[in-house]
Amino acid sequence: MKNLFGKALLDDPACTKSTAFTREERKRYGLRGLLPYDVASIGKQKERALENMRRKNSAIEKYIFLSALLDRNQRLFYRLMIDHMEEIMPLVYTPTVGEACKEFAHIFRRPQGLYITPEDRGEIESVLGNWPEQDVRVIVVTDGERVLGLGDLGANGMGISIGKTALYVACAGIYPARCMPVMLDVGTNNQTLREDPLYLGYPYARLQGDAYLSMVDEFVNAVQKRFPKALIQFEDFATPNAFNFLDRYGDKVCCFNDDIQGTAAVTLAGVYTSCRITQKKFSDLTIMFLGTGSAAGGTAELMVAAFGAAGLSLQQARERLWFVDRKGLVVSTNDTVKPRIKPFAHNHFPCNFVDAIADIKPDVLIGATGVPNTFTESVVRQMAAVNDRPVIIALSNPTSHTECTAEEAYGWSDGHVVFASGSPFEPVQFQDKRFEPGQGNNAYIFPGIGLGITACSAHRITQTMFLAAAKTLSERVTDDEIAKGAVYPSLNRVREVSRSIAVAVCQAAMHDNLARGEIPENLDEYVLSLMYDPLY
Repeated sequence: MKNLFGKALLDDPACTKSTAFTREERKRYGLRGLLPYDVASIGKQKERALENMRRKNSAIEKYIFLSALLDRNQRLFYRLMIDHMEEIMPLVYTPTVGEACKEFAHIFRRPQGLYITPEDRGEIESVLGNWPEQDVRVIVVTDGERVLGLGDLGANGMGISIGKTALYVACAGIYPARCMPVMLDVGTNNQTLREDPLYLGYPYARLQGDAYLSMVDEFVNAVQKRFPKALIQFEDFATPNAFNFLDRYGDKVCCFNDDIQGTAAVTLAGVYTSCRITQKKFSDLTIMFLGTGSAAGGTAELMVAAFGAAGLSLQQARERLWFVDRKGLVVSTNDTVKPRIKPFAHNHFPCNFVDAIADIKPDVLIGATGVPNTFTESVVRQMAAVNDRPVIIALSNPTSHTECTAEEAYGWSDGHVVFASGSPFEPVQFQDKRFEPGQGNNAYIFPGIGLGITACSAHRITQTMFLAAAKTLSERVTDDEIAKGAVYPSLNRVREVSRSIAVAVCQAAMHDNLARGEIPENLDEYVLSLMYDPLY
């Protein structure tokens, strides 16, 4: 209990039990008179918090309430979130976190996480030393340049890092003290933010070029010295930087990019599961992407590996994957194709989106544009025309940026679509059928990856681990969930899923000789023993 006493103990969010301190504890720790008479269990406290949260009139007000609860009582916050995952995750993360990031400076209450600015260059290791915890295992770092589908939000992007670390704790049981949100505040090119008198970030144009790269290098190197067992998760970096950092650090340090690899794995899992509904073999699928950013490119690269595991050659795998951008079908004669997308620019005549669907007849359509309403009625109806059960995955979030809504997808396909999305949607009643579409939430993937890396102390993260995570996630979808139209399990089972993914990650690490230290024979029990369970 950190040897805290009296008011200091009550005010420490990691140690306090608030009104749950027993009579004996109140005497022992100098708390008599500082608390009301009732000794309230964590269950009673949870009900009170839930009641107060539900009184709030908007999602952003609920977000503010939950953030304040985390500041006051860490264990109560995580108990509430774990026990009410489907209700609270959309408030702590997408879609509400998008609004929270836009308003971050205006709703700021108390500092969380670590901020590093260009003024800290040359001393970043020293700045990391100011963090109060020593055994950091998970670092979520962003520079806020491409927050969800909202663009450059500068230091307001810290809301993303804070939200993701909360999901590591709630969804996979990594101890809060082992998680660190980081904001590389290198400035912003968002003039509106820079002119906002309440903006809290470095109020200059973004650091670029060699100066920017050397600062990220210094940060990564400083982490290796200060927290040698830490996993670094890159989050919401602009596409060129996102891929560049994966190429630059992926083979040297334990790191990954959730927008690229986490999104890829959760999308691949959804496609795997869809095959149980459509009765198609994964190796026979043709897949089309709308969008050529980091999420789409990373998903295509993981799917190449998945097709390879299913027996296809590299060329055969690439030929199953097609891209469409704002100009239409991406073809080999297009001389402006991004380098990561070039392997998927095939020989074909140029055409628009709908005509591309009609000619190529993709089994699966994946949207990763950040642009709302791009899966129009014509697009959905064309997918239904070439498939008895079209698979449509609209990944973009927050909800206001999704390619189409669940209601639109089911209505325009006459109820035949297999639909999933990056943002949550309410169940849809179409004629006599009720659909409960699944959310392709990265929270199914990255927490389990982090738990697995923590369990085996792997010094690198590989595509094999993400393939194993995708396969494991797909296998956890029940027949009942599939019957309701979902290709993902209930979020209420996410800790169970994360535990299974962690076991699969450990097995992949051991197979590739990446694990450090002794791993017990009963992996499942070992992983469970590492998971934080917030109780008093």
